[in-house]
Amino acid sequence: MRGRGGGIAGNPVLIGAATVLVILVAVFLSYNANKGLPFVPTYQVKAELPSAAQLTVGNDVKVGGTRIGAVTALKPRQLENGRVIAVVDLTLDKDAGPLPKDSTLIVRPRSALGLKYVEITRGKSQASFQDGDTIPIARAETPVELDEFLNMFDEDTRSASQVNLEGFGTAFAGRGESINTAIGAFRPLLRDVIPVMQNLSDPRTNLERFVVETGDTAAIVAPAAEAQASLFRNLDTTMRALNAVARPYIQDSITGGKPALDAGIESLPNQRPFLANTEGLLRELRPGARSLRTAAPALSDALGAGIEVLPKTPALNRRLESLLAEVQTFSNDPLVPRGLQATNALVRSAAPTLDYLAPAQTVCNYITLFFRNISSLLSEGDKNGTWQRFIIVAAPVGPNSESGPSSGPANGPTIDNHLHTNPYPNTASPGQPRECESGNEPYLAGRTVIGNVPGTQQGRTEGYAAQGDAR
Repeated sequence: MRGRGGGIAGNPVLIGAATVLVILVAVFLSYNANKGLPFVPTYQVKAELPSAAQLTVGNDVKVGGTRIGAVTALKPRQLENGRVIAVVDLTLDKDAGPLPKDSTLIVRPRSALGLKYVEITRGKSQASFQDGDTIPIARAETPVELDEFLNMFDEDTRSASQVNLEGFGTAFAGRGESINTAIGAFRPLLRDVIPVMQNLSDPRTNLERFVVETGDTAAIVAPAAEAQASLFRNLDTTMRALNAVARPYIQDSITGGKPALDAGIESLPNQRPFLANTEGLLRELRPGARSLRTAAPALSDALGAGIEVLPKTPALNRRLESLLAEVQTFSNDPLVPRGLQATNALVRSAAPTLDYLAPAQTVCNYITLFFRNISSLLSEGDKNGTWQRFIIVAAPVGPNSESGPSSGPANGPTIDNHLHTNPYPNTASPGQPRECESGNEPYLAGRTVIGNVPGTQQGRTEGYAAQGDAR
């Protein structure tokens, strides 16, 4: 006889009910897959776009290529000036954090078939969009669609291109030998133009600002064109007057100018070391001069106190006589020079290490930032004390990833599965570029980087200007 304690496995009705429930849950999850999984914390924001640009509900929202949410609704809105824009509802993961107020977004193609997604570029503002806020249209960029690019090549443009091609072909026909001769003559010009172009492209040349300022100058001078014309007419009168005294006075000044220039050519190179040393001295005095702005009141108070104290120093000097006698006896001790020599040797041996480590603080300010971050790490708490603030960052998945043992550095194949490590970053030390690598290195997506990132980073860190920068 079978007992009554067979359980769920022996009850076909319960088994069928459980099966139907599992199927319903799976259908529910599949139906809502484009809207994000249920029970996952999210927050909602709206965004104004110049155009929906073939966006559909369920399209991804990405930051740096990583999906952080989805488009949940689309609707048009007409502005007061009659322009129609698109307003999209974005459902973002709570882990993505509030978006800074200066963040920008753009609708980008995901494939050549028309699939789109919303790309967000995070800003650096301290203020952020909260749940339910609307990102204004001023923070949205207008993409260039493929059909807009292709529409540039209309029938008139194609016909003009054909005419140009035919005209250039006719112009070069029968002139091959002359063109070859011209190309051969261009070789010295191109060889000599390389250093010129290097100087012009150097950021220190500031060519861009020169061109902009030249345009501004021309715009400023244009209204004064008539006045300048009058100036040149008056200069003619001035030159005729100078012609009367050109000989012998101006002629003598020009004649005597050459010996003066020769003397300058001979003496100025000898002055270069003095000028270079003076420039270095003034550069090294710059931090002290900046400190004087805050130290001047204290120095004034010290001098005022010194006026009262100095009349009392003769009595102190008489009392110091016996102390100085003991110091003299100490200095005559034959063991003292040996101790000083040993101390001097210690200082000399430590000098290379200090020269290497000093820029980490004097240039990059790393020691101050370390202690500041340590204090900030334990700044959160309640009446029971403080605790350590941290966030768990999931390791990427792939061969040799940081999520488990590996046989070598992670090197793809996905864009996220790449090792980025820099155990000994540049700190502007001797023999290194003048850069503060740690904390300034850019993230090179899709590349494995071990050591310093290519290129020279800025020679400063947060809240600390590099030596020689204006404050």
